[in-house]
Amino acid sequence: MPHTIAVDAMGGDNAPGAAVSGAVKAAAEMNIKILLVGQQDVIETELAKLPSSTAVSILHAPDVIGTDEVPTTAIRRKRQSSIMLGLKAVKEGEASAFVSAGSTGALLTGATVVIGRKPGVERPALGALLPNRKGFTFLVDCGANVDCKPTYLAQFAQMGSEYMSKARGVKAPRVGLVNIGAEREKGNALVKEAYGLLEEAAREFGLNFVGNVEARDIPAGVVDVAVCDAFVGNVILKYTEGLAMGLLGMVKDELMSSTLSKLGALMAKGAFGRLRKRLDSDEIGGAPFLGLNALVVKAHGSSNDTAVCSAVRQCVNYLEGV
Repeated sequence: MPHTIAVDAMGGDNAPGAAVSGAVKAAAEMNIKILLVGQQDVIETELAKLPSSTAVSILHAPDVIGTDEVPTTAIRRKRQSSIMLGLKAVKEGEASAFVSAGSTGALLTGATVVIGRKPGVERPALGALLPNRKGFTFLVDCGANVDCKPTYLAQFAQMGSEYMSKARGVKAPRVGLVNIGAEREKGNALVKEAYGLLEEAAREFGLNFVGNVEARDIPAGVVDVAVCDAFVGNVILKYTEGLAMGLLGMVKDELMSSTLSKLGALMAKGAFGRLRKRLDSDEIGGAPFLGLNALVVKAHGSSNDTAVCSAVRQCVNYLEGV
């Protein structure tokens, strides 16, 4: 039986168009069912612009939570919002996972309340796939927990390892603790204590902990999972996104600087196209919240239809253990 993925049709800067179009595209490409959650008349207007599909259904949600609203207040006052009803659909088994480009805070708070944490998990974490020379490194936490305890980092490591194994098919993912140096004695009190806990997890649970890693090791593909608090993780994430686009822009400027370089660019057009795709965050689609009783993926607020489709694909890969 095909999976049903719930998609927040009202979340994100480009909603509802991008969310609806991306979800319909995903249904056609992946042999799955889509549950679009949001204001029914608005969704129907968007669906009328697209090829009809029996794999797409609508769950009416009259309320919308804005990105400027206080998360705890919003989820309490707007229980009929697309975020809350989408999470409820997953909780009640109407869908296997939920994708939203809406408010990160409201989505995390709502998911924690509605879906709940897995036993033993102190804090859910947000993970992001960053491209490296060999594939991807999963950065966790990158947005949910700015202030962390050492036990949180140890749990992030185990959750990140499980995710890479299920969603990306990586056997025994290599886990590294982000630090300012590779030596065990480097870093602040948080990472020093977390290091010992990760060593214990390696002994007791078989976690493939390889020690400290520096930020430069991430694009080199030294580890499959990079563990840190959300302050460090978000800085790494945003810098990586900016650097990727900046480098692509600089390369383009240089290639267009002379007739000879333009000829070289024409010959290497295919290679540059593949590189751009590898660095394009739309091809990843979103970042999953880890540690919950069901899968919730946070798509970027500026997601287009390609990004929404990719976020749904990420859910399917995880659910099928690809």
